[in-house]
Order: sequence, then structure tokens, then C-alpha cells
Amino acid sequence: MTATKIAILGCSGRMGRLLVETGRADPDCRVVAGVEGPGSKALGQDLGALAGGSPLGLAVTEDARAAFALADVAIDFTVPAASLAHAALAAESGTALVIGTTGLSAGQLETIGAAAARAPILRAANVSLGVTLLLALVEQAAVRLPAADYDIEILEMHHRHKVDAPSGTALALGEAAAAGRGVSLEEASVRVRDGHTGPREAGTIGFATLRGGDVAGDHSVIFAAEGERLELGHRASNRAVFAKGAIRAAKWLAGRPNGLYAMKDVLGL
Repeated sequence: MTATKIAILGCSGRMGRLLVETGRADPDCRVVAGVEGPGSKALGQDLGALAGGSPLGLAVTEDARAAFALADVAIDFTVPAASLAHAALAAESGTALVIGTTGLSAGQLETIGAAAARAPILRAANVSLGVTLLLALVEQAAVRLPAADYDIEILEMHHRHKVDAPSGTALALGEAAAAGRGVSLEEASVRVRDGHTGPREAGTIGFATLRGGDVAGDHSVIFAAEGERLELGHRASNRAVFAKGAIRAAKWLAGRPNGLYAMKDVLGL
């Protein structure tokens, strides 16, 4: 079996370094490039040493186009603007792309979807296998527990450095709950409560956001009714689970037909 050739986009970030480490340890993968933006202090450094391991003999580059040409799959954990540029390069080259960037707007998601007509692209707000299964469970619970009786609240906590709120995973859980209820999350969600808000409106999906410390990611979905409460949740104790999920997704995506994929496709859900 030929090893899947992987390029890491945003290779000097916390997730990028983990992806390099995880990818080089996987016997079915070969890390072939690491990319950073112009002006990054990582440019020119050895990719393996940057990730805290032995040298790989690969210098970090800002030439994303060349990295796409070398790779079977590129993995992108960057920022929305960079992810859009990378989606365009995927469409240009036909190279598969895994996008784990969060904070993407509806318009940006549409742009990525359009690029997927010309390349296999997998986008996920959370690439952990546990969260992927949690999304399916939340949707099933929302189908079966009537909105008139069960209120849905989504609670998430992340480290102090996270810049978007609610988290992409929390929003994905909200989308799963809304899909189960057959409603639009945009119309049903309640993001802020402050002051005299009045009683809770039936059928809404509430969000609560916590930030602090080094929390890798805690998510809970609560179905609260008179007399009982069902809680479905996931806790990530470190970011390694995300790197492992992304590498698994990359190996699965290599060689797939053009189209937009999700982590549920990787697990066959």
C-alpha cells in the first residue's frame, strides 16, 4: 500500500505541529510539505524540528501551490481567509483538502462548497471521532424527544486563546439538534441571555459559552424536561484527538471523487 502524501497548512500552529507529529508517526502517511503565511518566523525551519521531533529534511515554505502539487491531501487548520485561498488551490489542482478551520461565515462555506465541485474537500468543525458520533446521537435524540417537552441547551468551554464563540463544534451540535427538530438553527437559537429575559420560549436551542485556561474542548447537549434531563457530551483532554481524526480523514479522502464530504462520511454514518 502506498503511503498517503500529506501537506500541512498552518504547520507552525498548535494543531499544525501536532499534525506533523501525528502524520509522520503513521506508517500509512508521508508528510511532504509544511506551509505558513508570509512573514512567519517558521519559514525556512525544518518541519520535523519545528514540530519538536527529529529533522524531516523539509523546510517550511509559503508556497502553498507547490505544496498542493506534492501532496495527495492537504490539511488546513488556519483562519477563514486562508482556508478560502486553499480551497481555491484545491479546485485548481484537484488535490484533496481537509478543512478544520472554524469561524467560517455562511458565504465562505458556500465558496468552499463550490470549490468541492472540482476537488474532494472534507470540512468539519470538529474532526474527532467521538464528536462525529455525538452529532449523530444529538440529531436522533432531537427527533425522538418532543420540542414541547424537552428544552435543548448547548454548553461549551475552550481555552482562553480561542477567538470565535460559540465554537464551531457547538454550532454543529446546534445544527444537528435543529435538523432533528426540522427547524432552522438561525431562527431557533438563543445565543445571549442577560437581564430580565422572561420565560424560556419552547422549541428554542440555547447556547452558553465558557472560556478559560487550557481546555481543549468540552461540549454538552442537554435535553431538559419536567422530571428528567438527558445529557450527551464529549470532552477532549488534549488536541491529539483532533490530529488523529484529521489524519484519518485525510487518508480516507485521498482518491475520492470530487465533492463536499463530512466526518460522518469517514465513519460511514
